[in-house]
Amino acid sequence: MKLKVIFQTLLIVASMNAYSQKAKIKKADKNYENYAYIDAIKTYERVAEKGYKDAGMFQKLGNAYYFNAELDKANKWYGELFSMTQDVEPEYYYRYSQTLKSVGEYAKANEMLEQFNAKSGNDSRAKLYEQNKDYLKVIEENSGRYIAENAGINSEYSDYGTSFYGNQLVFASSRTVKGTTKKIQKWNNQAFTSLYASTVNGDGELLEPESFQSEIDSKYNESTPVFTNDGTTMYFTRNNYNDGKKRKDNERVTLLKLYRAKLKDGKFTNVTELPFNSDQYSTAHPALSTDEKTLYFASDMPGSLGQSDLYKVTINADGTFGTPQNLGNKINTEGKETFPFVSDDNELYFSSDGHQGLGGLDVFVSKINAGSFEEVVNVGAPVNGPMDDFAFMIDTKTQNGFFSSNREGGQGYDDIYKFKELRKLICEQLLAGIVTDASTGEILTDTKVTLLDEKMNKIAETYSDAKGYYSFDIIECKKKYYVRAEKREYVTVEETVVIGKETGETDLPIALEKAVVPVKIGDDLAKVFKIKIIYFDLDKSNIRQDAALDLAKIVDVMKENPTMKVDVRSHTDSRASFKYNESLSDRRARSTVAWMIEQGIEASRLTGKGYGESQLVNKCADGVQCSEEEHQQNRRSEFIITEL
Repeated sequence: MKLKVIFQTLLIVASMNAYSQKAKIKKADKNYENYAYIDAIKTYERVAEKGYKDAGMFQKLGNAYYFNAELDKANKWYGELFSMTQDVEPEYYYRYSQTLKSVGEYAKANEMLEQFNAKSGNDSRAKLYEQNKDYLKVIEENSGRYIAENAGINSEYSDYGTSFYGNQLVFASSRTVKGTTKKIQKWNNQAFTSLYASTVNGDGELLEPESFQSEIDSKYNESTPVFTNDGTTMYFTRNNYNDGKKRKDNERVTLLKLYRAKLKDGKFTNVTELPFNSDQYSTAHPALSTDEKTLYFASDMPGSLGQSDLYKVTINADGTFGTPQNLGNKINTEGKETFPFVSDDNELYFSSDGHQGLGGLDVFVSKINAGSFEEVVNVGAPVNGPMDDFAFMIDTKTQNGFFSSNREGGQGYDDIYKFKELRKLICEQLLAGIVTDASTGEILTDTKVTLLDEKMNKIAETYSDAKGYYSFDIIECKKKYYVRAEKREYVTVEETVVIGKETGETDLPIALEKAVVPVKIGDDLAKVFKIKIIYFDLDKSNIRQDAALDLAKIVDVMKENPTMKVDVRSHTDSRASFKYNESLSDRRARSTVAWMIEQGIEASRLTGKGYGESQLVNKCADGVQCSEEEHQQNRRSEFIITEL
């Protein structure tokens, strides 16, 4: 009886504990659904530490850390989830792979990517992995091009998203000015961010940050500003709050919007939201094109391919806007693409967790070419690492820049880092040369030169200048190109060139032959057709197949000019005896004449003789030390015009 009472008591206690745990989980679920991730994490972890196991709880706990960009902590709970079950949505395989990268377990991360690829169907992230399974090797090759360090302006809170405004670096921070208070965000228990500015002094050092402008500051988030070159217009991100009114979507969540402010009397005022905003989706992180006629931004608006995509919109001359355009699947994936920046070199930098990287958000770059985007490339370490790396910007003139990261060793939740670029990521070359007359060496101006890719698609076109010089900028390294040169009265030529592996210049001179060549008595037809020698096998005098091609050119000219007579002359170098060389060359000259007669040239129009080594064109006589190239000059065939 006593044992029965004790057992019943234990059952009651166990039931009460289970009810208590479930009540706590229910409360945590509510926090989770309301984006109060910090509170949810605390509750879920307390329950988990008491040994309570539930796949749904581990899933939410992992998500809470994942969405809070604490990937290493998310890894622990996704690991618990996968140890219980692998019957989860394919997206969790991708998230788990990202968190595995954050703790350096790349082999296991790739295993998860393999399974994600098998389960996800048509997901572009799976395709990108399948197409480039050696992505870590590629990233390693791209790494080591920067020197990066803490920018020295960070707080213990979140600091990120930089932009230049005159001699100031403007950024977002959740720090608060002494004596002021600001609302706290439930999802990370930090204050809403405001804009701060750090002045750059004469030594290039960043001074103590101060509040940027109170006119811009609201009670909610402001971040990621960008300024026009004249400093009169500012675009920035803010929560859906303006003129004292806060708006929410249908699920009662206050999303993000893009705003524009104008400079008046030294202050940015007249804050207006951009017309393509909506209460039902977010728009954020503006960036301007080099000509300031296009605004780039991130959004999850309808039509997006993933969790957030990059878009562009035309800024009209009157300040109105066109219709936003998705940048397409070359840039966007089913993951997150965000924080765009366009450099003076017309390169689009952005952060993504959909393209293959080192973990979390990585920084990528794609060259903008006539409105389209070239290959997306990971910029490598040390800018990228296992955690989130984002908000990249660079001054291409000084090769100095800034990016933000929540990596280990930082001062706060997010930190700003400064860097120096030592060499460009995308290897490019200048392809250039001089166009000349093949016979005279005279420079040829106004020659049309066309650049084609290896599939013979036209890339660019130019004309040689007054010095015969042509050039093509921004040619990709390690690629094959064709260069075609065309000029009136000259034979069109097409050269093949393979660009080197390092940034620099490739020289490609082009020599054009005249289509119609004026000749006179005494001229050598061999020089017209660049025939150096009619080749024979060793000690032989019969015409070889390769020699026949050159001889056919001479025969054709003589048939087109029936009054022309030619003297065929064969020469040797000084090696071997004088008598031997004379005899051999004479046999070869006569063999050449005989072949031409067989091709239809009358014998009366041809003479031929071998001169051996009697008419050397350089110093290489018997006993004189000469190179093979110098001896080659003497081994020649001549076809001298004797009558016209």
